Amino acid sequence: MAKRLSYLLFICLFFTFTAVFGQEAVQQQNTETGPVNEFFRSESKIYVAVGVLVIIFTCIVLYLARLDRRISKLEKE
Repeated sequence: MAKRLSYLLFICLFFTFTAVFGQEAVQQQNTETGPVNEFFRSESKIYVAVGVLVIIFTCIVLYLARLDRRISKLEKE
């Protein structure tokens, strides 16, 4: 069980760091001026979209960790 939880924690940290540092790289490289980019960057809506995705991903990971604990408990019984 501890091995699974540490594996889930590693995955969460990996995706968190990837999202944070990947966003910097995208901001520096993206120079397109299309209507979609202008819309999302007009009032920092891109940060709202990224924030919502991070919240959804975090909830899914927490749910899976909780489910894993319950299944492990049932297997022991």
